[in-house]
Amino acid sequence: MKTRYIYFVLLFLFSCTAKEQEVKEEQPIVVDNKITFTDAQLKSAGLTFVKLEEQKMASVLRLNGKIDVPPQNMVSISVPMGGYLKNTKLLPGMHVNKGEVIATIEDQQYIQLQQDYLLTKSKIAFSKLEYERQKELNQSKATSDKVFQQATAEYNSLTIMLSSLGEKLKLIGKNPSSISEKNISRSISIYAPIDGFVTKVNVNIGKYVSPTDVLFELVNPTDIHLAINVFEKDLGKLFIGQEVVTYTNNDPKNKHLAEILLIGKDLGEDRSTEVHCHFEDYDKTLIPGTYMNAEVQIKANNSFVLPEDAVVSFENKNYAFVKKSAKEFEMISVQTGVVENGFIEVLNGKQLANQTFVQKGAYTLLMTIKNKAEEE
Repeated sequence: MKTRYIYFVLLFLFSCTAKEQEVKEEQPIVVDNKITFTDAQLKSAGLTFVKLEEQKMASVLRLNGKIDVPPQNMVSISVPMGGYLKNTKLLPGMHVNKGEVIATIEDQQYIQLQQDYLLTKSKIAFSKLEYERQKELNQSKATSDKVFQQATAEYNSLTIMLSSLGEKLKLIGKNPSSISEKNISRSISIYAPIDGFVTKVNVNIGKYVSPTDVLFELVNPTDIHLAINVFEKDLGKLFIGQEVVTYTNNDPKNKHLAEILLIGKDLGEDRSTEVHCHFEDYDKTLIPGTYMNAEVQIKANNSFVLPEDAVVSFENKNYAFVKKSAKEFEMISVQTGVVENGFIEVLNGKQLANQTFVQKGAYTLLMTIKNKAEEE
């Protein structure tokens, strides 16, 4: 009985050793970046092969920037002569129409300005009559030149003053021709100069504002554009009218088409400049200041390409497997570029033009080499 037990133990150990040897024999030989198969292993691996192709590949330049508004669509509203804010209903985000009253300002200087205008207007009527009378007397030598000159100077002075006061009235929104002693007002109205939205309200009712203070800021977003930053090395790839595809980080699937409207002519310290793009359609969800991504398709060039599955990545580097012989394959580093329609551009493809590459099974070969390296 004991002899039979020993026999079974020896048989079991022999069987395990044979299986271990069989497993070892099933593994291909790996030396550095080369891997060698037996006929059976090669058949089992099911590898397929491909050569470099030459085809047109359109590269994509990826940029970023933010939505901006041209200066003519942004307005800072101030009061030319200052005063106390009497009334306003504006809130940030509120829409206003061009010509709409958005605030009322009052101050005694508005009364004084209208008074000065009406008094000057009254004086000029008398001065004109006196000027014409002195002119006739001077022509008949009934009065001296000095008197006539004084009358002329007085009339001209009042004419200049009336014109100046009239322009001041226009500056605060008053029509000089409509002012009379019956409608002198202590307040003026502030009108919206554009259609748009309120972005800032810097005052409150009762506050005194000076001419240098900005009461409100308005923006008309219908003419928003995208200002993207482009480095010097990429400027030569862009041109006016070129199509740009843009999207936000929050909604990358929602694409917004734009075209290049203006390319900056000066470079900053980081060797970049702004390129302005105009959106084809206005989207209310695009708010000035929003950061966006932009993709510009560059003109297609002939390039050497491989199918995507023929190129594998490991630790941020790209590799491909070259067929050295019927059973031997070598892993080489490749420089990649654009990926399009299932193909990947091989930038150093000119030096590899006559090589045969592994397509199906390339990732398996990569794992075999890397696992062997870890075991060692």
